[in-house]
Amino acid sequence: MAQRPKKAFPLRLDQALFDAVERLAAAELRSVNAEIEFLLRRGLERRGIKLDPPVKRKRGRPPAATFDHGDANDE
Repeated sequence: MAQRPKKAFPLRLDQALFDAVERLAAAELRSVNAEIEFLLRRGLERRGIKLDPPVKRKRGRPPAATFDHGDANDE
């Protein structure tokens, strides 16, 4: 399944609100961005708005690419 692109946009928050979200994100081991997305999805769900589940991104390092570096001694 192809990943849907995420919409990037600036968001202005009151400093106290940002600090509270940042603390919550740290407690949940999420980034602030992921925590805001989680809170928005939960808020919409509570209001009866159904969304497709978020696309799970693969975690960790991408597989190593194989390169033919050539050998300096090859003739």
